[in-house]
Amino acid sequence: MYEFSFVYKSDPVRGRQWAEVFREQAPHIDFRIWPDVGDPEHVRFLAAWVPPDDIASRFPKLQVLFSSGAGVDQFDFHALPADLPVVRMVEPGIVSGMVEYVTHAVLDLHRDMPQYRRQQQRAEWQPRQAKLAADRRVGVLGLGSLGQAVLGQLKAMGFDCAGWSRSQHHIEGVRCHSGSEGLADFLASTDILICLLPLTEATRGFLNAQLFEQLPRGAGLVHVGRGPQLVDVDLLAALDAGQIGDAILDVTDPEPLPAAHPFWSHAHIALTPHIASMTHPLSAARVVLDNLHRFDRGEPMVGLVDRMRGY
Repeated sequence: MYEFSFVYKSDPVRGRQWAEVFREQAPHIDFRIWPDVGDPEHVRFLAAWVPPDDIASRFPKLQVLFSSGAGVDQFDFHALPADLPVVRMVEPGIVSGMVEYVTHAVLDLHRDMPQYRRQQQRAEWQPRQAKLAADRRVGVLGLGSLGQAVLGQLKAMGFDCAGWSRSQHHIEGVRCHSGSEGLADFLASTDILICLLPLTEATRGFLNAQLFEQLPRGAGLVHVGRGPQLVDVDLLAALDAGQIGDAILDVTDPEPLPAAHPFWSHAHIALTPHIASMTHPLSAARVVLDNLHRFDRGEPMVGLVDRMRGY
């Protein structure tokens, strides 16, 4: 006899991989893949990218909502019960994938590869003087688990590293700035800016003309946060004016980007389709099971969202 039901509402292919992990490691749990939810009264846990609109009435005994991905900005918190814990995905595959992507992007900008690709199109053989990593100032917006992992890798490669977040952090070997009062100094000393901020009302439109003007002229941008954080027209203007040298974008607004959007053809923009990091189904399921054990023991769950902050 099953103790309770766990419903998975996301990619069904990945869901079947989750089901195998649950079957092997938690056979007492009735694992179901949407839309087969069984008895709604029996459902205690839900993992979803987009939960059903009527979540409170559909699952009256729901105890925890898990995001099937790293973000929770897709959730309408006003539509969720106020006392329902929401947990974002903190999974090793997400972290390692993001570290790989950002490291690649930073090295691409650091070694002037966008300029060499443009020179190749012109059949132009023109070497450029390379900088040492220690002479390249890299700044990360957002000092959560992903931001700190990225900084750890870049610091190990010898880059001059700084970070900014809303609250103060202390990271060995990293110059940490915080709050509105620390943003200007952070930006003024950043040659390559990496955005890893969560999407909240405070960060919507954060990457705008005013911010770009505070960077050193010709700075590079790596945007792996969320599409709505970037003001498209401001980036295009900054690129065309030379204030931003090159931009590598993994997120856009909307997604997918319309075929007529100017980002596709801009010589100083490199686009990827939101692939910087993705959850790995098997390890994601194990992470969720670990959180279920924490919940049972009354311990804090990893990735528990602070609703006041939105992440």
